[in-house]
Amino acid sequence: MKRTIFRNQLLPWLLLAPQLIITFIFFLWPAAQALRQSFLRQDAFGIRTTFVGLDNFRRLWNSPEYLNSLQVTAVFAISVTVLSMGVALLLAIAVDRMIRSTRVYTTLLVWPYAVAPAVAGILWWFIFNPTIGIMPYLLGQLGYNWNHISNKGDAMTLVVIASAWKQISYNFLFFLAGLQAIPASLREAAAIDGAGPVRRFFDITFPLLSPTTFFLLVVNIVYAMFDTFAVIDATTQGGPAQATNIMVYKVYFDGFVGQNLGSSAAQSVILMGLVAMLTVIQFRYVEKKVAY
Repeated sequence: MKRTIFRNQLLPWLLLAPQLIITFIFFLWPAAQALRQSFLRQDAFGIRTTFVGLDNFRRLWNSPEYLNSLQVTAVFAISVTVLSMGVALLLAIAVDRMIRSTRVYTTLLVWPYAVAPAVAGILWWFIFNPTIGIMPYLLGQLGYNWNHISNKGDAMTLVVIASAWKQISYNFLFFLAGLQAIPASLREAAAIDGAGPVRRFFDITFPLLSPTTFFLLVVNIVYAMFDTFAVIDATTQGGPAQATNIMVYKVYFDGFVGQNLGSSAAQSVILMGLVAMLTVIQFRYVEKKVAY
């Protein structure tokens, strides 16, 4: 690796300055403000602020609504991650086997990633709308009465599908790149030895895809916990009866709608710590099973 030596010691810092400034303004400063606000409580008019220590955190752990949002977030994050990665892997395998029109199918499959999360949420809201949507009509023909406005299971299904659909394109690109990086000679040698397609996939392809799978696992969990706010807001707004009220949406609702800034800040601190802990666990324990 070639090492670059700067004669002027100030130049490296000037080159890094834009990124450091953006990181400080949009991450470090808001994170520090959230941590500070989590120990404070304001009166109903926002005039007086009182230091309350860990009282905001104690109230959260005694709140049934917050404990429900923890459970909903776990179900939602696991469902979105499994669905988006599973479908993306199947599509990548199908495209990897294609000889012609590979670029056309790849381009068509990547398009959803360019759609904004709020637009994706509205799109799926129209598709599953109980009054005018095509899916409730088709499900009604099969004898199922779809209504995500009043049914908790339908609401969770809707937000999981909308969120996973947005992320499938991203996962698809990485899985396809990983599949195309696997030497064809390995799978051909296994085929000559009599291994079928399923055994070749689990014995050769999937182990060699483990670095890509591990990377996407971390990215998808972070996406499900942080970047799905717009989908929830555009489709169910946390309802019905808190059935889709994930942690990041509850942070927004309590802070900007309920004006309970101390509780909202405490929730954001817990959410940030939870994602950091999951990432450390994944890199500390799950990464050991990854074959590079």
